[in-house]
Amino acid sequence: MSTLTKPNHIGRKISRIRELRDMKQEALAQALGISQQTISAIENSETIEEERLIEVAKALGVTVEAIKNFSDEAAINYFNTFNESPNNYFGLNNCTFNPLDKLVESYEENKKLYERLLKAEQDKIEYLEKLLQGK
Repeated sequence: MSTLTKPNHIGRKISRIRELRDMKQEALAQALGISQQTISAIENSETIEEERLIEVAKALGVTVEAIKNFSDEAAINYFNTFNESPNNYFGLNNCTFNPLDKLVESYEENKKLYERLLKAEQDKIEYLEKLLQGK
């Protein structure tokens, strides 16, 4: 039985999650402070120690349970749900504000801040000119 068909092959699950996160073995190795060859050995292992699994999960940004319960089929089903609902933009359909309005609001705030800064600088120049005229 190959590693692709063994449902509880932890190393293969780690490999698939790493690939889905667009992470190379070298990057995972660096995050864990081990060699790329050690990552390769981990990914070829059917089981790994719990402590190492916790470290790997943390480096991958997932939970230990996510690794243990990972399956390609579940991942495919998860991503397919995004296409089933036309109003579900990757879970952002519950947005309570218009992002464009927030952008315009931010622009206006920056404009006001710039105007206040410019006014403060003009006031400083006027003050310095008065001081120089008084001497």
